[in-house]
Amino acid sequence: MKDKITYLTDVALITCIVTAGRGDAVIQAAQTMGAAGALVYHARGIGPRERLGLLGIAVEAEKDVVNVLVATDYQDVVFEAIYRAAELNRPGAGMAYITPIERMATFVPREILERVTGPGGQS
Repeated sequence: MKDKITYLTDVALITCIVTAGRGDAVIQAAQTMGAAGALVYHARGIGPRERLGLLGIAVEAEKDVVNVLVATDYQDVVFEAIYRAAELNRPGAGMAYITPIERMATFVPREILERVTGPGGQS
């Protein structure tokens, strides 16, 4: 019989959308606060600041979208570090938000799992 799936709970997803090229600063800030890694991808978006001209024609803006999974215990400090690194206190700099994760699954080495749940334990 295959091993049971180990579900991780108490996890949050922090998403930060910034102008293209600013994603690296966001990732570095998150890692400095203990986040293990991040997913960054390039996107295009439009918003009220990208409307130009008499006809109000929308101009697409290039964005970096950074996703960081963190333990809920650390979400506030990581979120604050991301906010400051992305300079989200400036108009048009971007936005960040936190999404609670009900559960997630990934490989967890047996020695770590046993340290957390006890020998032979699965969560």
